[in-house]
Amino acid sequence: MRALIQRVNRASVEIEGEVKSSIGRGLLILLGVEEEDNEQDIPWLTGKISKLRIFEDEAGRMDLSIKDVAGDVMVISQFTLHAKTKKGTRPSYSRAAGPDRASELYESFARQMGQEVGTTAQTGEFGAYMKIALENDGPVTLMIDSRNKDL
Repeated sequence: MRALIQRVNRASVEIEGEVKSSIGRGLLILLGVEEEDNEQDIPWLTGKISKLRIFEDEAGRMDLSIKDVAGDVMVISQFTLHAKTKKGTRPSYSRAAGPDRASELYESFARQMGQEVGTTAQTGEFGAYMKIALENDGPVTLMIDSRNKDL
């Protein structure tokens, strides 16, 4: 699983002209599921994200986690995080999991992420065309991959 994490002041997801969900200060997590991913990747990734000290304390140092600031979480499925761009100009998404498997793991990840931070993770709609609005804070943007823990 590959997660692109953005610290935000606010974010929302719109589907067919309707706002499906929105958050205030917290994390917007774009999640890509790969064919090799499984349920065992979820606790490691949600645990890592929930403990990241990327929020500022009173001294202005990034020393607080999403749990410390009681922030919101939004999880959006994004298969394009697994794009291969080595050859040509058209990205290949062959590493991305198929829709059934990806949907199952995405939903499970969102539930677990909410449990990790003590709230309900807001979501988009798997497979839908979505418009994401956000105000990035910092900006602070990180990539974490359960298959490449050195990232």
